Amino acid sequence: MSERVLDLNGYTDVPAGKIAFVVTFLEMREAPEKPLAPARDDLRLERWQRPDVDEYRALFREIGADWIWFGRLALAEETLEKMLAEQTRENFRAVRNGKPVGMLELDYADPAEPVVSYFGLTPEAIGGGVGRWLMAQAVAMAWGRPETKRLWLHTCTGDSPQALGFYQSCGFRPYKRAVEIADDPRLLGIYPRDKAPHVPVIE
Repeated sequence: MSERVLDLNGYTDVPAGKIAFVVTFLEMREAPEKPLAPARDDLRLERWQRPDVDEYRALFREIGADWIWFGRLALAEETLEKMLAEQTRENFRAVRNGKPVGMLELDYADPAEPVVSYFGLTPEAIGGGVGRWLMAQAVAMAWGRPETKRLWLHTCTGDSPQALGFYQSCGFRPYKRAVEIADDPRLLGIYPRDKAPHVPVIE
């Protein structure tokens, strides 16, 4: 089988059964001068110590289904459980009226350059400033550590079209692009075929 090479000045075919995204990496190189969002009485940030795998997957799926988030759903239960228990990872839930409405994961594997590994809201929580409040918590915690020199994250063309502008409005600046190719999670049975119609299924 011939090896596929990315054409940097044209089109490169993506095999059937695969999906391809353009990934944008963004960074914040200094702490904001003031909080990104005011305090709120209707929201609570809950540290999620060693999340139960089934509960984690349920919230992950609720938040990411429209964008076919698959990274954690494709992992074996034991692998995911071990990953979530890593000491460098801190998982949180945004809670409103006793119900989780958001997910935040910070990874301090490199203490100088922590990453917002996962960040998202349930569909009913989108709008009204919940996302900005949650990002304000992430930014404050990361920059509250004296080791932090840079905070970064990434988004992609498979995600909400609002995501890139939102991150930039929070003070993150794009610095790199990449192309991600993966098996289509709908063809793997992780999601129904009708999810994420903005990324058509091609068999």
